[in-house]
Amino acid sequence: MTEQDILFEVDDKGVAMLTLNRPDKLNAITSRMIWEQLPAVFNRANSDDAIRALIITGAGRGFCSGADVAERLETRVSGELKNDRREIENEVGSWVMKLAEITKPVIAAVNGIAAGIGFSLTLLCDFRIASEEARFGAVFTRRALMPDGGMTFSLARIVGFPRALELMMTGDIIDAKEAERIGLVGKVVPKNMLAQEARGLAEKLAGGPPIALSFIKRAAYNGLTHNLKEQIQFESWGQNVCSGTEDFKEGVAAFQEKRTPHFRGR
Repeated sequence: MTEQDILFEVDDKGVAMLTLNRPDKLNAITSRMIWEQLPAVFNRANSDDAIRALIITGAGRGFCSGADVAERLETRVSGELKNDRREIENEVGSWVMKLAEITKPVIAAVNGIAAGIGFSLTLLCDFRIASEEARFGAVFTRRALMPDGGMTFSLARIVGFPRALELMMTGDIIDAKEAERIGLVGKVVPKNMLAQEARGLAEKLAGGPPIALSFIKRAAYNGLTHNLKEQIQFESWGQNVCSGTEDFKEGVAAFQEKRTPHFRGR
């Protein structure tokens, strides 16, 4: 395992690309990726003002096949846990909160199999674009486990309760066409068009007003667990903040001058 297990780059348009880079293992996630590398990248994506949108994808023919079975699951079957406080003290799958806490747009460009925790990762992204070769599976029950990484929270909110329960209990793997039919992904494209489609959406979002987009994302997710009155209060707060920004003035000026606005996140 090397630092090349993940690749991370940011272009001059504010689009960051995170590539899971273990193609020989279908980008299975290791302990180091869980506790060190991925949280560090998610923290940077959230805190770096130069980053306005994040794309997550996988190298080779897979998005992410789940946890590295040899390293993580077999130790549990044998009862031999590694002597690592993070493994013992932290909730299983808790590291995904760093992804869930990103207030900027996050896009999953699903190029192949997304299984187990890899499937959970896609559910915590705001947008999912899949290649025709993408597949999705909550395969935990195949190893007598239950889903983690927040899947029991997020999947039903995306595809509905009955379908989510079926996918989690059966461990069935569905293809890209079925994923699109049930609303799991927003678009299915040919494999050679996936990167272009994801980047096009990311660049469009990166060109938007960062503060307003952050409030929209936070309000939308708050709405999953709050009532109408609480949402109106949140919207009121957000509108008051946004209307005091330089970007709001720029938006008004651009409208009056009939030009494209240039938002700076201020």
